[in-house]
Amino acid sequence: MAADSDPESEVFEITDFTTASEWERFVSRVEEVLNDWKLIGKSPGKLSLEKGEYTTGTWGEKSQDINFADFKFFITHYFLKQECEKDDEKDKLEEDAFPLAMQDLLCMNNDFPPRAHCLVRWYGIREFVVISPGANCEAIISESKCNLLLSSVSIALANSGCQVPMFVQIQQKWRRMYAGECQGPGLRTDFEIVHLRKVPSQYNHLSGLLDIFKSKIGCTLSPLPPINIAIRFTYILQDWQQYSWPQQPPDFDTLLGGEVGGVEFGKLPFGACEEPISELHLATTWPHLTEGIVVDNEVYSDLDPLQAPHWSVRVRTAENPQCLLGDLLMEFFKLCSKKESTEEILGRRLAEDESKENSDISSALSKLTEPAATVPISKLSVSNMMHSARKHIRRHRRIDESPLNTDVLNSVLLYLFPDAAVEKSSESSKNRTAQANSGGKAEQDKNSDYNLFLQLKSAPIDSLTYRLALCVCLVNYNHGGLRAVAHLWQEFVLELRYRWENNYLIYGLASGPPDLRCCLLHQKLQMLNCCIERKRARDEARKVLEGSRETEHKTSGSGQNSCPSPESATGTATASTSAREVSPGKSWDSWSDSEDEFFECLSDQGEVEAPHTEGEKNGSKAEGRLHPYNNMTLLNSTEPLYVPVTQEPAPMTEDLLEEQSEVLAKLGTSAEGTHLRARMQSACLLSDMESFKAANPGCVLEDFVRWYSPRDYIEEEVVDEKGNKVVKGELSARMKIPGNMWVEAWETARVTPARRQRRLFDDTKEAEKVLHYLAMQKPADLTRHLLPCILHAAILKLKEEESVEDIPSIKKTIQQAASQASKLLHPHNYDYKKLEDFINQLMAMETVITQARSLKAKFAISEGDKGEDTGDLEKFVSSLLEEPEVVVIGAGQGPAGSIIHRLFVNAQRLADFTSDEAALLSPLDEDLGHDRKQTGGSNKVPDFPFPAGREILLRTCVPRPAPYSKALPQRLFCVLMREEFRLAGAFSSDTSFF
Repeated sequence: MAADSDPESEVFEITDFTTASEWERFVSRVEEVLNDWKLIGKSPGKLSLEKGEYTTGTWGEKSQDINFADFKFFITHYFLKQECEKDDEKDKLEEDAFPLAMQDLLCMNNDFPPRAHCLVRWYGIREFVVISPGANCEAIISESKCNLLLSSVSIALANSGCQVPMFVQIQQKWRRMYAGECQGPGLRTDFEIVHLRKVPSQYNHLSGLLDIFKSKIGCTLSPLPPINIAIRFTYILQDWQQYSWPQQPPDFDTLLGGEVGGVEFGKLPFGACEEPISELHLATTWPHLTEGIVVDNEVYSDLDPLQAPHWSVRVRTAENPQCLLGDLLMEFFKLCSKKESTEEILGRRLAEDESKENSDISSALSKLTEPAATVPISKLSVSNMMHSARKHIRRHRRIDESPLNTDVLNSVLLYLFPDAAVEKSSESSKNRTAQANSGGKAEQDKNSDYNLFLQLKSAPIDSLTYRLALCVCLVNYNHGGLRAVAHLWQEFVLELRYRWENNYLIYGLASGPPDLRCCLLHQKLQMLNCCIERKRARDEARKVLEGSRETEHKTSGSGQNSCPSPESATGTATASTSAREVSPGKSWDSWSDSEDEFFECLSDQGEVEAPHTEGEKNGSKAEGRLHPYNNMTLLNSTEPLYVPVTQEPAPMTEDLLEEQSEVLAKLGTSAEGTHLRARMQSACLLSDMESFKAANPGCVLEDFVRWYSPRDYIEEEVVDEKGNKVVKGELSARMKIPGNMWVEAWETARVTPARRQRRLFDDTKEAEKVLHYLAMQKPADLTRHLLPCILHAAILKLKEEESVEDIPSIKKTIQQAASQASKLLHPHNYDYKKLEDFINQLMAMETVITQARSLKAKFAISEGDKGEDTGDLEKFVSSLLEEPEVVVIGAGQGPAGSIIHRLFVNAQRLADFTSDEAALLSPLDEDLGHDRKQTGGSNKVPDFPFPAGREILLRTCVPRPAPYSKALPQRLFCVLMREEFRLAGAFSSDTSFF
């Protein structure tokens, strides 16, 4: 009783056998997934598939996680996207008891698909489900676990009624071992795989594989139903040594660097440095054979590749081959991340030595007789030659320590400034520069690629900025990297300063104001060129003025106010092109002050001699006239209204415009700020008013408005006192607003011709600002400025090379790349990650083009070849790069097949030649060896090597497991390789009575 009263003795262990086990939960979860994916019941789809649909069609997949206890699995559904079956096919599907997967086992339209899931290739099925271990889970190796998973799949298929095949991945993943099952009404197909490292000798041919297949299906019928056979042998060609290099050797007489693939300055390199096509795979196929038609056993084989009715070829490309253009772009792009300044890169001592050498001209006279190839010599003088000699000395003193070789530097500068190579007069230099700026413009406008720079915000082709980008890129890649780039940029800025100081126009820049559609660096160079133009024009005008003074007065300094007014023939003085800075505190009087600085016109051509007018008789003389304006007369006199000589509006670069906009925006919206903003923006208006007053003595504001803004002068016909119709005019309403800026400016405007006005644009100040801006640019800043230009050049280079090879897909991709680049390059702050991806896209296009070029060389296709066969070969080569596998028309007897045959023959002979060490034999030994090979048939070199892979597909339809069972599809796919032997079998059984 004591024991019975013990509480612990009353506790019983109760097992609830109704609770689901982990295995049952797993099976239930598999059924739920199949139901969610709507795989229950018969699979929809077309009964028969078109030939090659597995290759051309689109494959889809969806995946989900499932767990078996704490073990993670992926369940994935693979399927060929296709339209649903038609009504008649649907009715046929209802009548036919075979699942679609079983019908696919016998379909011959999609044997050996080139790029598909391995289960698609082995079994020919269009839809299936795979259960595989998770990413970090161990492989299913033990036999008990494999059987447990297979039983789970079988139960899930039976419970759900799913007719889609389901596989389980077992063993190590690299072995690609799958076991699976497909169930139908009273039917079941078992999928089994055998995988060995070596091919058993008794199964190394078709006869042995047929024995395996027959024994596996175990059919007792006599005679046995015919077995359909499809055979595919794959031959690999790897040896391309007998063909030309991917890059031609450099011309050492013309190239400075001498690298393979190197080019002269101004041309981007292109092409691969290694063979971009690593292998060519030839697949010879016998698609429809039956047992007895072909013999293949251990002693004899009828399977001659030349007699195969079907040939197909694919190529394997080298992985990331080194390409010159891509490497050049990437190395240039890496400069954007550098932070060193030019001074830090070249060293402070070098900069100090330069300043000393610039100040020391004691040895300059000894260099007067030496040619200065790197500086313009369009105007010979002692001062110019001293400057040239000083520069010459500086460069020669730094030969030992210069990052950039002197010969290379001189070549680059001569490419950038070709006008420095020939000694001519200043007028010839001017004409030559003008021709360089405008030459070929008509042809460029016809070329659609010329305007690509507008889309990319780059610079025109062959402009100085465009050339500079090419040179910087090539110098960085071939001639010293970052230090060489810093050295080149320093010399480039020195050259620009020399040209500014000596009034030499910069070669390769269009005349006129900066083009805001181009990159900022190009605008800065154009601004500097404008400054040089204005400075030259002012110097020439001053010489003309001094000459006229000497002629008229015979003394210097007399008749200052009576000097002629040289104007340009175009009707507008060529003024400097920068905005004049005005402080907010200045008045209208200070803005129009003409005593500090004068604007001097260019020539006396175009100015009209002012006749004696009423105003002149009263002491005011008309100055700065161009021509009468539309036969108009002044309102207060009968004198004609003359168009005055005016200063040009000051052009600006985009960064200066932004600065000006910020200054104006900071003035605010108050009345005072608005008034001051209007004054600052009216400096050009005030200058024009002063010029108009000087050209038209006695004029009024209405006269100026009639010429300057005709819409603000309203005319209408009225009847006077005598009844005559007369035209009467008045200012517009906006001109009559109190405090109107035009009225205020007119009242403060002085009678001052353009040549005596303060310059709206100080070319000296603006030129120094540009030169300072350029000198302060780091190599990384320079790279960012030139990035649009070099990408522009790269796209043009790809277009040029693609036009030779004619690859439609690349042509379309280049167009898309240009559109993408325009979006990446227009923002001021570049997205460098996206730019790097874009450069990788350009590299990929270069790779494809070089691959096409290599294949054309292999198939002996040259640009001059014409004819039908050549056209077919070009189409064939183009398809090799765009399609996974290309059919060889005519097999071994067609044009492409003959060339492929020759390629293999040459490779075989070369391999045999190497193995026999024929190159080391004496002449007598060579003859003996040659005779031995001719007489001994067994030593004949075969045209093709031993197949790298052999695939044999056996299928039939027989009753299993009993003779009275339903005839069901049976299939065996055999893979025989040097280090792999695989049998993938699908064997169907009738389960109605078993």
